[in-house]
Amino acid sequence: ENVNVAASVRSALSDIKAGQYIGIAAVPQRDGSLHALEAHIFDETMRGTAEGYRSWDLLPNSTMTNAVVHDIVRAVHNHAVTLRYKDGEQRIVIPLTTTVVTYLPGTVSELKPGAKIFVPSAVSQPDGTLLAARVMVGRDAPPPQ
Repeated sequence: ENVNVAASVRSALSDIKAGQYIGIAAVPQRDGSLHALEAHIFDETMRGTAEGYRSWDLLPNSTMTNAVVHDIVRAVHNHAVTLRYKDGEQRIVIPLTTTVVTYLPGTVSELKPGAKIFVPSAVSQPDGTLLAARVMVGRDAPPPQ
């Protein structure tokens, strides 16, 4: 009953601003840079959620960086952001075609049959069910995975 619900809404690359807390799923490139697969802009109430850089299971070798946008370099075919977190930073190239959503506070009432959801982590219970502290639900855009 007290699950934290975040609702995803369509956004654009131009909605990413310096100082925001965001998450970017990416894959490493041969030159050592990171190439964004999807970007999540977090509502201010979610600042600090899972901060840092780690492996992610979206694609083989994919990563997730949740951090503050330090700077943005805008170009014709893509943008590049530097994300800073407690123990480091990552520079990530974001193609203009990258899926971008904003997560806003949601409600349990949005978790209904047919809703597209993403559960970032859950704990197995003895009865075989899963216990999730947070659920992402698509409000006007499916939550990226």
